Amino acid sequence: MSRRNGAEHAYDIVLFGATGFVGQLTAEYLAAHAPAECRWALAGRTPAKLEQLRERLTAINPACAKLPVLRADASDPDSLRELAESTRVVATTVGPYILYGEGLVAACAEAGTDYADLSGEPEFADRMYLGYDARARETGARIVHACGFDSIPHDLGVYFTVQQLPEDVPLRIDGFVRSNAMFSGGTFASALTAFGRSRQTLQAAKERRLHEPRLMGRRARAPLSAPRRSRETGTWALPLATIDPQVVARSAAALARYGPDFRYRHYAAVKRLPIAAGGTVAAGALFALAQLPAAREWLMSKYAAGSGPDEERRARSWFTVRFVGEGGGRRVFTEVSGGDPGYGETAKMLAESALCLAFDTLPPTSGQVTTAVAMGDALLERLQAAGIGFRVAAVR
Repeated sequence: MSRRNGAEHAYDIVLFGATGFVGQLTAEYLAAHAPAECRWALAGRTPAKLEQLRERLTAINPACAKLPVLRADASDPDSLRELAESTRVVATTVGPYILYGEGLVAACAEAGTDYADLSGEPEFADRMYLGYDARARETGARIVHACGFDSIPHDLGVYFTVQQLPEDVPLRIDGFVRSNAMFSGGTFASALTAFGRSRQTLQAAKERRLHEPRLMGRRARAPLSAPRRSRETGTWALPLATIDPQVVARSAAALARYGPDFRYRHYAAVKRLPIAAGGTVAAGALFALAQLPAAREWLMSKYAAGSGPDEERRARSWFTVRFVGEGGGRRVFTEVSGGDPGYGETAKMLAESALCLAFDTLPPTSGQVTTAVAMGDALLERLQAAGIGFRVAAVR
């Protein structure tokens, strides 16, 4: 039986990694927006830093003066077990997840505690599926990765687009991402770690395919396409081999509303060809350097963990994801948009995901599930109310 339906917990939500760059932003969002009845706590490995954060949060909401502070360390299984058993939902910002995340997933799967993270690391998601999906299904835990810019705008954006198209017909959707945002030291470290583990990532994906149940009578795909000029958006479309299309394909496989034959393609949208070409070369060079341990360590040293763009820079940042969907003779153009994607909006997405898991009436799911499958309409409504735009731009 799920612990959600069993013994009372001390907390509704625990935020693990609260003193990191995105962790602090998430804590600030919860301080300002969590309902008064929400019992939440801060967790991390350094109580003194957590207490300093609590003092800052008190300026946002005086009720935070009594916010509990919990010591937990990614390298201490007993502390992670105690954390998971104390709460209904854990939201974690502690990455790179492939290095520091497994213990908490294991603890939540065992305790029947819902789990939400910001991982955009395909290897981590696949390894956690192989290791803990079955146990989480037994205990009722919902393990939800990628609850930030990776991959909520894409996963819920496709979910929203599918709802504008006919049912029970083949569907084709393309997503085009644009942003002017900067990244933090933690994000850069996660990306370099993933780039440096390409062989392990491919192996984890192969093992997952061997263990996942085959989809019977339906098809859901997210193929990597060639670069092209997109007439629909007036941009150059560069294929993105990120976790986002994988998440979309898993939502499509789990939800019959995506139709009998679903295909999604994922692109970065770039206005000018020289920028598109330069970005492709730079990404290739970064990937190549990440294969060399010394080069990888040198690159990581240039961006300290816990650092990130300042408030003024974040205020100027924005993102849009435009979708072109077709099926049953209908063509729709939709858009998801918001402010600073990597930090302000990511913190909002993680916090709202945790609140959604803790308080909303949701479909009966368990195991490793996507945001669309686990939370769907409820999270979509929360994010719209929180200022992230989901709109239909045109129908043809």
